[in-house]
Amino acid sequence: MKNNIKYIESIATELETTGTGYDLLRYVALPDLLGEDASVILYVMGKNLARASALKSIEEVSAFFHKTGWGSLELVKEKRSEQIFKLQTRAITERDRLGIETDYRLESGFLAASLEQIHSIRCECIEEKKPRKNYVELRVKLYK
Repeated sequence: MKNNIKYIESIATELETTGTGYDLLRYVALPDLLGEDASVILYVMGKNLARASALKSIEEVSAFFHKTGWGSLELVKEKRSEQIFKLQTRAITERDRLGIETDYRLESGFLAASLEQIHSIRCECIEEKKPRKNYVELRVKLYK
């Protein structure tokens, strides 16, 4: 974990996201606080948040992602046992450009639990950064 003031200042000054300090909290403070279990905890937090939100359609989930500043969520491929989404925002591109260590486990957990509610089946989501294409691919496995 890069835990120095210069690193924090580079995120705060160079990265233009929501203007709320989200990136400092999400990519510096939370991983530092949660330690090596951060990715698992963030995934579970995302699932719990989705369960509390009780969204009823993929359109509502996409709208939630947009409203929270997580980015534009688009269903790009649908298979019998998997749905593939593209998560895109200028902030993702900027984080990659600046070398900010990121993961999208919170978003993955949220999407998995949302689809569990929509489809009434168990789901699991993994993310893969596509830095050359400027997006994150979210693959949701549907366990029927």
